[in-house]
Amino acid sequence: MARLALLLSAFLLVQVSSAALSPSSYWKHVLPDTHMPDVVRAFLYPDLVEKQATEVGAEGKEVVVNAPGTHVIVGRPGVRVHAPGTYVNVGHGVGVYSGHGRKPVVVRAPYGPFLYNYAASEDQLKYDPNVALFFLEKDLHQGKKMNLQFVRTDGAGPAFVPRAVADATPFSTAKFPDILHRFSLSPNSKEASLMKRTLQECEEPANKGETRYCATSLESMVDFSVSQLGTRHLQVLATEVEKGDNPQERRTYTVLGGVELVATPTSVVCHNQPYPYAVFYCHKTTASRAYVVPLGADDGSKVNAVAVCHLDTSTWNPKHLAFRVLGVKPGSVPVCHFLPQDHLVWAPVN
Repeated sequence: MARLALLLSAFLLVQVSSAALSPSSYWKHVLPDTHMPDVVRAFLYPDLVEKQATEVGAEGKEVVVNAPGTHVIVGRPGVRVHAPGTYVNVGHGVGVYSGHGRKPVVVRAPYGPFLYNYAASEDQLKYDPNVALFFLEKDLHQGKKMNLQFVRTDGAGPAFVPRAVADATPFSTAKFPDILHRFSLSPNSKEASLMKRTLQECEEPANKGETRYCATSLESMVDFSVSQLGTRHLQVLATEVEKGDNPQERRTYTVLGGVELVATPTSVVCHNQPYPYAVFYCHKTTASRAYVVPLGADDGSKVNAVAVCHLDTSTWNPKHLAFRVLGVKPGSVPVCHFLPQDHLVWAPVN
């Protein structure tokens, strides 16, 4: 019965989701007036960007979605997506692969500093590049110099899988042995450790005044942001880094003119998490301000950086990286941070 319920749920989901639209088509359907940032597009499999299903149906014990050049099956032993140059099988003992020059799937280090209950270690104070991203809101003015490092990602990380795939795949610490089996990973591997940490963080309760959600597909991230902000008239912002920036080096940036307040007091911020396919930890806060900050370096490099300032940090971990870097106490002053290139701010259009 449980398997039948899963298949029925997946079938209904595929039908309701605008006849099994591709992730990018779903974006256009729900957010017709919202520009998709390049960083979001970089998380899509090339062959699934514009393909729309032409047939949805049940065949025996499987749910099948057929599109030109794309074949999706939800059923035993898992979920399979076939497209030219792309193969996704979230079944037993198979991982995720994409062709067309996309880099191999890499599970990267977590972005713990952007979680409120995070406690920094001494090593992170010395070596974590995220240290430089924190600053005080009073410093957000033209002419302010900051020593920063912005890492260009260019779609090097894992891509989004379609929602039918994500929803039919276990995503919980209770199912962790099954998840490792599906991806052929050893419980003692670094990848397994990072994945488990992501699952644990996704299951932690929200802080006071916060609503959190881990989006395992682009479609679910869209739905969460729309539901939390109460409108489809949204802007989605990401830090834009010029190609000349060296990801291995910090440099001195100067805040240029034109700092823009884009959202207050409510926005949804989504942080890319380490996992074999794209997962975003999203949270809505009701006491924040989001800015777009033009930055320039002496060598001519420029960054349009997205920054979020948290107005109430009283419930954060007192050992959070921000407090240790800035020398302030929880709840004393607004704490701000720039966002890496592959993190997003969702905000209502003013």
